[in-house]
Amino acid sequence: MRSSKRLRQLMDQGVVLAPGVYNALFAKTVEQTGFDAVYITGFGTAARYGYPDVGLITQTEMVQNLRHICRATTIPVIADADTGYGNIINVRRTVREYERAGVAGFHIEDQVFPKKCGFMEGKAVIPLEEHAEKIRAALDARTDPDTVIIARTDALAPNGWEDALARARAYREAGADLIFVDGIRTLEELDIYSRELAQKGIPCLYNGGLVTAEDADRMGFKIQILAGLALGAVFKSATAAMQELNSSGTTRQTVARYSLPGPGESVNDLLGVPDIYALEQRYDASGGEEQAS
Repeated sequence: MRSSKRLRQLMDQGVVLAPGVYNALFAKTVEQTGFDAVYITGFGTAARYGYPDVGLITQTEMVQNLRHICRATTIPVIADADTGYGNIINVRRTVREYERAGVAGFHIEDQVFPKKCGFMEGKAVIPLEEHAEKIRAALDARTDPDTVIIARTDALAPNGWEDALARARAYREAGADLIFVDGIRTLEELDIYSRELAQKGIPCLYNGGLVTAEDADRMGFKIQILAGLALGAVFKSATAAMQELNSSGTTRQTVARYSLPGPGESVNDLLGVPDIYALEQRYDASGGEEQAS
């Protein structure tokens, strides 16, 4: 079954909780720990290259990262496609490249390029109809009818709820499979989002951890992502380890805090080293012929 079709099936069953990661290793971790889908963050991918999330990485760099991630996991991958990396023509290519990479669904936002992270200050949005046309172009460009096209609006911070809701409804009318109002900071804002859109039959994605997945499901959301989860956890733990080593010359506290994993839980196990050993035992080193049993 295609991952896009699987994602649609999951959404029909209830809210899909997708932790955010930025590389193949942590995508495998998401799958290993039992989640049904994974989210690939543009913020994290930009950070992977050493840049802030302000529109500096290209579609090519994002797609390269996505290819590795989609290869490494069997669960549906939901991805950030920024502004579609340009105008309507660029959006069409973005759709095709994301589909070829193996992505099940992705969101395209209505920010002015160069864009900014959804929780940064200084965002601006393009005209409503221009982004509606981008969504129509994305729908026309997909070769897999199950690819989930998510229309994101960043209008809440610069323009307020009236414009954000008008855009959300217009993008849904343009054919978007889901709506994503980004920049939700408070429970009050989340309640408005739910009441005005998700509970009125408009499929919506929520980015954040203000509520549990169970609560998000009751509020009517189809997908909940925690975009910065892996990046934040790794940054905090790695910084603590480096600070301890720099100040004390040891990593005893870090090792005690993050104890060594047990059998079957190491990075090597996750990456398939036991399978490599098994293959080495099965095949000889000379020509790859199967050894006699």
